[in-house]
Amino acid sequence: MMQESHIVDKIKKSYKYDIVFGTHTLHKFAQDLYKVLVNRKRIDDIVNIDGEIIEGLPIKRESKIKAQVTIMNGCNNFCSYCIVPYVRGRERSRASKDILKEIEGLAKEGYKEITLLGQNVNSYMVVENEKAKKEGTYVESEINTFAKLLIEINKIKGIEKIRFISPHPKDFTDDVIDAIANCEKVSKLVHLPLQSGSTAVLKQMNRKYTKQQYLDLVEKMKNRIPEVKFSTDIIVGFPGETEEDFEDTLDVVKKVDFEQIFMFIYSRRKGTPGDRMENQIPEEIKHKRFDRLKELYEKQMAINNKSYIGKVEKILVEGYSKNNENLLTGRTDSNKVVVFEGKKEEIGKVETIKIVSEHMWYLKGHK
Repeated sequence: MMQESHIVDKIKKSYKYDIVFGTHTLHKFAQDLYKVLVNRKRIDDIVNIDGEIIEGLPIKRESKIKAQVTIMNGCNNFCSYCIVPYVRGRERSRASKDILKEIEGLAKEGYKEITLLGQNVNSYMVVENEKAKKEGTYVESEINTFAKLLIEINKIKGIEKIRFISPHPKDFTDDVIDAIANCEKVSKLVHLPLQSGSTAVLKQMNRKYTKQQYLDLVEKMKNRIPEVKFSTDIIVGFPGETEEDFEDTLDVVKKVDFEQIFMFIYSRRKGTPGDRMENQIPEEIKHKRFDRLKELYEKQMAINNKSYIGKVEKILVEGYSKNNENLLTGRTDSNKVVVFEGKKEEIGKVETIKIVSEHMWYLKGHK
């Protein structure tokens, strides 16, 4: 938020403060705090540029089993509903050696599951590769694509599961599909943000793919990865969305049969093109469409959950269930929550669990 100038202006007018700093100067916080304590002067440390990647900053992790690892910062896509490119800057990828070193360290500490993070993970190193090719320094054998990175992480001993979010459908290349298919540790649940099933709305969103291109990509992945499942993000009520447009979204949901849908009602964000668009959808219509999407998803989820009954799943035991301290919990490869009876010593281990019943938001199993 501090990278948005109107927010900084509001802070300065409304509150007493010592330091205002943005995402590109986080690494200087201790330094800035020291200056404030010594000099008793306010500091504004906002840098409105792309910033640089600072390695070695301490990370507080809540889990001792699962960890998130950032592989790139920023975004070049400029979706018309999103503020990220304006406040986080353009795409900058971490060096593969630094990513692998971090994950190898996590493996030695006992971490079992890694989630790779980025605004658009499947464009990892694209900007850097284009620059290297222009300068004549590009080396084909280096770990300089997302597919190669997945393959190398898959080799790290101790890591049991690799997930990643979020890819962009327009950048989903064949080598990444092959890496998912061939790397046994890479989850076969692919998060593939749809946002809208309408080609017209997708164009207004500046998503750079059509409804049919999205469906074709899903079909290609199903053909190459027989066990693949999909999760997605959907925005309901984007400016100009007609009833026909919304029906297109429902049509894609029916055809893909998503394992998980993260649904959002469109909200205006100052500083984005979407905020300035005409034909803003009334809140009442947005909520009615959201409820229809939710109803469709829950019907599909109930059917999908039943298909798990009788299956045997490899589950990384994460800890005790939040709702029942007598049960352990973990997730399937497709990210379904599973609860089962077990012992404390099993936490952090991969257990073979047979699914015996489904309960809408979780599955129940036993060993």
